[in-house]
Amino acid sequence: MVTTVLDGKVVSEAMLQSLAQHIRTIHLQTERDPGLAVVLVGDNPASRVYVEAKKKACAKVGINSFDYRLAPEEGEGALIDLISHLNADPDIHGILVQLPLPNGFDQQKIIELINPSKDVDGFHPMNVGRVWQGLPGFKSCTPYGVFELLRYYDVPVEGKHVVIIGRSNIVGKPLASILVQRAAGANATVTICHSKSENLLKLTQSADILVAAIGVPGFVTADMVRPGAVVVDVGINRVEDSAAKSGYRVVGDVDFKSVSAVCGPITPVPGGVGPMTIAMLMKNTVESFERHIAEVNK
Repeated sequence: MVTTVLDGKVVSEAMLQSLAQHIRTIHLQTERDPGLAVVLVGDNPASRVYVEAKKKACAKVGINSFDYRLAPEEGEGALIDLISHLNADPDIHGILVQLPLPNGFDQQKIIELINPSKDVDGFHPMNVGRVWQGLPGFKSCTPYGVFELLRYYDVPVEGKHVVIIGRSNIVGKPLASILVQRAAGANATVTICHSKSENLLKLTQSADILVAAIGVPGFVTADMVRPGAVVVDVGINRVEDSAAKSGYRVVGDVDFKSVSAVCGPITPVPGGVGPMTIAMLMKNTVESFERHIAEVNK
């Protein structure tokens, strides 16, 4: 069986090029550019890598990137003051507080302090609720990326059974809310599985589209996948590898080697959903910018 790889690098690059052209067009009309503020508290190595990748994407498409670094000992108050300042800044159209936050910070409180109109991560309860109701609102970037990746490759979703392993507020729940909508590229029947789900094997084998988003390296094996099913691997896990220069390698939640021998289209890790997440962050920021321009011109 020849496996089709759903290449997030190719799709995200096409999206970024389109956004760059769109931003240039807006700039010619307004002499303004979108602005994204990225806030990093502490020095988490993985978070640092993500922040740098987002800055590179901003530079590629023409979004002004504003980088803010806080030490954990500055405390939650300093972060709250910064968010208040960014909410009021007309040159900032998107605010991203890199998660997870260090111990001692109330993560949900911080998310809810961000102005929903600048919540380009799509985590504010107002945006989450609007997406669930099928109303305009910022979609969470990773599930939005999965949605756009499936659309790009014309993967049939309407009427299909999508099984999502993982019920996080970042991937599992928001992805279900996107795919279940009465909308183009959606209209799926969605099942969310988690640690308390019974008959997991039976559920995963019934999936037309299986999404793994639990953070367990190689959790999904070939016996869990119906032959020909589409497999989307959202996991990004570091596992020790003495042969690698870094001492580790990045793997997904799917055992790619065994699963790719039986499934249909599949996303790789790295290079699948990851690049799409950043592309959707850029898209959300541009959308916020356009809303702001429209409001100013009323």
